[in-house]
Amino acid sequence: MDKISTMFLAASLIIIMLGMGLSLVMDDFKRIIIYPKAIFVGLVNQLILLPLIGFAIAISFPLTPEIAIGLMILAACPGGPTSNLITHLAKGDTALSVTLTALSSFITLLTIPFIINFALVHFLDEGQMIQLDVVETITRIFIIIIIPIIIGMLIRRYREKFALRMANPVRKASGIVIALVIIGILIKERENIVSYFQQAGIVALVLNVSTMLVGYYSARLFKIKDKRAISISIESGIQNGTLAMSIAIVLLGSTELAITPAIYSLLMFFTGGLAIYFGNKREKAHS
Repeated sequence: MDKISTMFLAASLIIIMLGMGLSLVMDDFKRIIIYPKAIFVGLVNQLILLPLIGFAIAISFPLTPEIAIGLMILAACPGGPTSNLITHLAKGDTALSVTLTALSSFITLLTIPFIINFALVHFLDEGQMIQLDVVETITRIFIIIIIPIIIGMLIRRYREKFALRMANPVRKASGIVIALVIIGILIKERENIVSYFQQAGIVALVLNVSTMLVGYYSARLFKIKDKRAISISIESGIQNGTLAMSIAIVLLGSTELAITPAIYSLLMFFTGGLAIYFGNKREKAHS
């Protein structure tokens, strides 16, 4: 992508994370004390099991290096604002979902460069070798992820009515921007799109479904109740595809690496829809 497209993608991610910040309050972080077991299980799923599952899938399928690395970039990313919306519609514990998203967004600031560098070393030949500068990557992710979240939280803290009024328009604008970014990536890679869909579509779906199942049953294993189990399932399986695309394009300069996250960002709405269906069905059965 050219510089304008790259700046557009970075700006869109900043807007999305600002919107997430508008929905956060300090009480979201205090829930670590209220739900310590649920928070622990959710973060272990996101920070440890998700990258391990992603790597297992990447080496189990005959993938091109670009698709495999794209999958690992996705697995390195935290949950996104979409997971909070899906959790709410699925009758999960929205407060827990928001807390997990916020915490994982801060923690993955440190883990993302190492996971992605591991993937680059493992899947690329020596002649193709590229690596992320760890300090520079942390700095850039801090600027486009953490600072907008903090600004959004400050607006919510001191201008609550304005924040609540802006939350919905920002969410809609974010959705439009992401749709445009995905369309742009697919157009640029149109010559290889069929091959990419055949590879990336399958592994993206496997990653999405398997991590949601692991999230749900790991929660139940630790006797975490249904609503919270639903939240952990969705947080474990619905990742921040926009951040993954931004890392691929803005930090690594490759639309090919962004293909898997782009396709994943489309597929997760279908699996998210299934989570909403089963969540509402469970709610009716218990009412």
